[in-house]
Amino acid sequence: MSMTDPISDLLTRIRNASSAGHKRLTVPGSRMKREVTRILQENHYIKGFTEQADSKQNQLLIRLRYTPDQDPVITGLRRLSRPGLRRYADKDQLKIINRQLGVTVVSTSRGIMTVRQALEEGVGGELLCHVW
Repeated sequence: MSMTDPISDLLTRIRNASSAGHKRLTVPGSRMKREVTRILQENHYIKGFTEQADSKQNQLLIRLRYTPDQDPVITGLRRLSRPGLRRYADKDQLKIINRQLGVTVVSTSRGIMTVRQALEEGVGGELLCHVW
């Protein structure tokens, strides 16, 4: 069965697993999902992830991060651009978005990166999601 919005599915699975207190979750893998989870790991929102080979497609095993009080580190996830309404921002608009708390993930012509990295590169792109 085809999925119309795999990034939204990834964010929903992470949101549900962290609110349920799970330590890890498995997600069907893709290059875009791998890059989004890599950014989450670099910004210390998740402990890490590994890619497991499967007969049909790879699976991503994501290990979630919690505070010492067992509260999830990820308090919110929001999908910004979706298949029905794509949201793009040029480098001038990214300066305003950069002021927000948390991390915004952007798909640019140079790959998937955070808003801060896109500003350093001097490029704009599609706003994928915001994590705080």
